[in-house]
Amino acid sequence: MASPTDCLPWLPGGFMVTVRALLFWALVYSYCAICACIELLKLLWSIGRSPGKTFQRIIRENPPACLSDPSLGTHCYVRIKDSGLRFHYVAAGERGKPLMLLLHGFPEFWYSWRHQLREFKSEYRVVALDLRGYGETDAPSHQKNYKLDCLITDIKDILESLGYNKCMLIGHDWGGMIAWLVAICYPEMVTKLIVVNFPHPSVFTEYILQHPSQLIKSGYYFFFQMPWFPEFMFTVNDFKVLKNLFTSRTTGIGRKGCRLTAEDIEAYLYVFSQPGALTGPINHYRNIFSCLPLQHHEVTMPTLLLWGERDAFMEVEMAETTRIYVKNHFRLTILSEASHWLQQDQPDIVNKLIWTFLKEETIRKRE
Repeated sequence: MASPTDCLPWLPGGFMVTVRALLFWALVYSYCAICACIELLKLLWSIGRSPGKTFQRIIRENPPACLSDPSLGTHCYVRIKDSGLRFHYVAAGERGKPLMLLLHGFPEFWYSWRHQLREFKSEYRVVALDLRGYGETDAPSHQKNYKLDCLITDIKDILESLGYNKCMLIGHDWGGMIAWLVAICYPEMVTKLIVVNFPHPSVFTEYILQHPSQLIKSGYYFFFQMPWFPEFMFTVNDFKVLKNLFTSRTTGIGRKGCRLTAEDIEAYLYVFSQPGALTGPINHYRNIFSCLPLQHHEVTMPTLLLWGERDAFMEVEMAETTRIYVKNHFRLTILSEASHWLQQDQPDIVNKLIWTFLKEETIRKRE
């Protein structure tokens, strides 16, 4: 077992390492400045066109009914002894059944797994977590509390607090990043790994440095390094950016997908419009460049990687390259008409693929 600290980067001394580090951080902050300038121009354009609308925000005091839908499960809380943080999650299925732990991406929360909560509760204790800083989970105020080693340890501690020593782990987007790292650092805790639209972290860091097109698509990673301005830009025009991420033609769910209803959109707006609700999630990204690349890479459990080919943020070429880091059964399925929001976009297909993978591994073990 490797600790989170062991998995994260270790750099030997030397002049060339210092030079490379300086060049790396020069790239990070230069691109950060470029992204900030672009966002500032967007803000000025919006103010010029409609100053009143730009700063308009609806106060949302009451959650939409879909967030308390009993068919999705029960709202629960667990407090972690070491960190003192209280985590919120929604659980479906009987206690004692094998644990299926679901980790959401950005900007999402437990609700992004609503279709899977309903689907898998017949055979699993399905737990959809609000990650550190998201939704009703506690949000530490200091940026340093969102380093990757903290996020990895959160999953280990939550697993133990729920009374389990292993789980079937599923992660999407940023939750996929965390899922990969948990699988690398605590392989004995992950029986099967399923990741949705996020490559192995080593593939991501190598690819982004070699392909300017992916660097551009990942521009928000760099923009989020700035204090407070990213949070502010999300609030412009009553969280128009947030709405567009799920609904626009370039980044949202397509016509053939399971589009979010008005109530679904309102659920996201309610959660992220609460005071300070964006800072915790964005803080996850503010430590990323000091935590990658990895020292340990290998994934040793059966792994399923699902990918929406119309992903506006991640290039599909990274999906196939991920195969080299998985030292066990690896299955990759690419859905040609699906977006980045795959488990919400094509829930029936995703659920079927997950069932097939789970049953396939059961048959493999019997043989």
